[in-house]
Amino acid sequence: MSARSGSPTIVDVAREAGVSIKTVSRVLNHEPGVHESTRDQVLKVVEALRYRPKQSARSLAGGRSFLIGLLYYDPSAIFVGSVQQGATLRCRELGYHLVVESLHNDAPDLRQQIDRMVLALRPDGMILTPPLCDNPEVLAALRESGTPCVLMSPERDIRGVPSVRMDDVRAAEEITNLLLSLGHRRIAIIKGPPDQSASAARYQGFVNALRAHDIEPDSELVQPGAFTFASGRDAAHKLLSGRQRPTAVFASNDDMALGVLAAAHRLGLNVPGELSVVGFDDSPTAALVWPPLTTVRQPVAEMARAAVEMLVSVQRPDMAAPTDDADLHKVLPHELVVRDSTRAR
Repeated sequence: MSARSGSPTIVDVAREAGVSIKTVSRVLNHEPGVHESTRDQVLKVVEALRYRPKQSARSLAGGRSFLIGLLYYDPSAIFVGSVQQGATLRCRELGYHLVVESLHNDAPDLRQQIDRMVLALRPDGMILTPPLCDNPEVLAALRESGTPCVLMSPERDIRGVPSVRMDDVRAAEEITNLLLSLGHRRIAIIKGPPDQSASAARYQGFVNALRAHDIEPDSELVQPGAFTFASGRDAAHKLLSGRQRPTAVFASNDDMALGVLAAAHRLGLNVPGELSVVGFDDSPTAALVWPPLTTVRQPVAEMARAAVEMLVSVQRPDMAAPTDDADLHKVLPHELVVRDSTRAR
């Protein structure tokens, strides 16, 4: 399947797909009334020919789709829910609509999925959450399609690509310092999954705080996790079943911290009397469990709102578009929230 010499046109797509030019246009404009099998056939041809509608033609049709895409692959429904809530509300305030898509970070056809999504929706921009924001295939696909994007909590900033984050390292240092100030010295940590940049950052903050107090991390007090309740529970059982159990556990997110509370309850350990527990995120459940969870408030919804504003601002003269590094790479403040799951030794 190939187009004539030069860039493929809508005529080439229609010929290869065996449909009319109007049908191709309706598929590309995401209009209803096209049979699903026909839509799939047209999109396959568009992908094979690598057809891209000319920007001038799009301008004649109105220029903007007023759609912002949100791409995620994250085991924590709480995190995704907060991102979606913040982005949806800000899109609505600015006259845009949010389209949310879940993509598997290791999918063999990830590039093709993104190409087809961009062709079908023609979004005015994409918000990428971890770990997709660090995936070179995702970034390359959006760059080649000319789709602007904002990275939420990337592992590192990319020159010229807007990003928004919080300081995970500093926040982890602060919550570890809280445990140290309460007299805890045998502090365990449950790490997040290795494909999430926040996992390494939070572990680094934990290590920094310990070493600032002349304490070397004990490998027996470090357990892997997956940012899920079950992984936190299982890791806590391993940490708490030994003879020399920790006096405090830092779970790298609230889902895992809830798992630690469940494991402690099953083992008959009083929290915080015999074990202090801290989390990270300040999810809605953190204040509802017993005891209420000491944690770090991550400004997830605020980061999502900022990401929407960064995408929209370059298209609207009434909004200040990012110009320097401070505007292009935003760092929003976090907050340490002390509740009843921690106590002095």
